[in-house]
Amino acid sequence: MLGRALALLSEFRPGEREVGLAELARRSGVAKPTAHRLLAELEAWMLVERTGRGYRLGLRLFELGQVVPRQRDLQETATPFLADLYEATRETVHLAVPDGAEVVYVQKLAAPDGPDIPSRLGGRMPAHCTGVGKALLAFGPPERLTAVLTAGLTRRTPRTIVLPGMLGKQLTAIRQQGLAEEHEESAPGVACVAAPVMDPSGVAVAAISITGWSNRLDTRRVAPAVRTAALALSRALGGAPVLSTLRER
Repeated sequence: MLGRALALLSEFRPGEREVGLAELARRSGVAKPTAHRLLAELEAWMLVERTGRGYRLGLRLFELGQVVPRQRDLQETATPFLADLYEATRETVHLAVPDGAEVVYVQKLAAPDGPDIPSRLGGRMPAHCTGVGKALLAFGPPERLTAVLTAGLTRRTPRTIVLPGMLGKQLTAIRQQGLAEEHEESAPGVACVAAPVMDPSGVAVAAISITGWSNRLDTRRVAPAVRTAALALSRALGGAPVLSTLRER
């Protein structure tokens, strides 16, 4: 039953004010009578709220998210570094963490005149086609890349890398440079440069990026600022500098 309840919660999508019972049952594959019963229990725990024509996620989920120790500590520590990076570049700033074959965005400072980026706070993107994702793959444990390859390198744009060998070569270059770039691989018109945030053992636990219009963002110009922010956050978290990690690999 827990798995079915989580399946229902996972089918709420960004931008939807409410979702009907029948639609939630269809998306999750849970039988409608079972979905109705589970949603009633979730409502009692304030994990969902009943609306006029359906359901929406409850505030209790937000409250629970705020007490997740690792993410809360990371977000609180990262906030001033991300704010400084945004002020210095006036481009969209992301902080993301790995989760299986995907990245999850835990902070986003959006530029008002930036492109419509397919990311949102708490949202997910495939790791292989994003700057933050490739930084996390290049400086992550081998099983992180294995999860991505097992899931398959799906094509999101004509420029998305879908060949494992080509991705491997790119990750090698990222390890040498300490930076990852993405040029219209996740969405048309979008460019990005990212740097890893390291833990004490030299493994990337997060990544910071600058994202903007591909025809306007000079990734070489903003790369030092991204690297500096990631290095400062790594140090604040007690992590190893990327350059020392590069020498050890």
